[in-house]
Amino acid sequence: MADLEIRDLTVQVEEKVILKGANLTLDKGEVHALMGPNGSGKSTLANVLMGNPFYQVVKGEVLYKGQDLLAMSPDERARRGLFIAFQYPVSIPGVTMSSFLRTAVSARRGFDKELMPVGEFQKLLKQKLDELREKKRVEILQMAMLEPEIAIMDETDSGLDIDSVKVVADGVNRMLAQAKGNLGILLITHYSRILHFIKPSYVHVMFDGRFVVSGGPDLAEELEQSGYEGIKAQFEVIAAEVQAEGAVRRAGKVFWVAH
Repeated sequence: MADLEIRDLTVQVEEKVILKGANLTLDKGEVHALMGPNGSGKSTLANVLMGNPFYQVVKGEVLYKGQDLLAMSPDERARRGLFIAFQYPVSIPGVTMSSFLRTAVSARRGFDKELMPVGEFQKLLKQKLDELREKKRVEILQMAMLEPEIAIMDETDSGLDIDSVKVVADGVNRMLAQAKGNLGILLITHYSRILHFIKPSYVHVMFDGRFVVSGGPDLAEELEQSGYEGIKAQFEVIAAEVQAEGAVRRAGKVFWVAH
């Protein structure tokens, strides 16, 4: 059984269905890149995995280490080693980053009734800062401090210039190397440029709430050259065939899984 297994996941917001039967397996030691045009459902998947109550799971299941992830509260998911780097992180007035990190790391490491000693925390914080040389993306520092087993990076590269993308990628690669196979990453991105620096094990493309293409790192290179239009055209053909005949079809590289 995979460390993270998504089965036939259907999700809606209010009356709109966004995910329409998503399936994915991810193990520690792997980097899965999830690509697709805006509005395809990538960030919805990330929010559901971390327990955002705004999204309603209509059908399907998500297993984390063999247990029902959807039955866990967001803080329980984080304690068990799941992490998300948000596309648009929100600041909380009155909460310093140091205070937040100390509280979060204490919870992750099992300090139930008290926080990690200040000296121990500061030593860890300095160590991670020195390792990462991270000045531009606080989410990567949080990820390093919490040492997750499965990390979801929701378009962390959005809005960054190329130098900042390299900084983020360098920090992630250092964490992957130090984890020695104990860290898996779901890297959600709209563009392939970060994949020049973080080499994925697998690349998936999402359209209209479904995974429609999966492949190796070469798939990201192909998308960089041709864009999403070719895959979109294949997807529209296969969607029309399925709607008309109700059967599983394949058009070029695009697949349609019946549920």
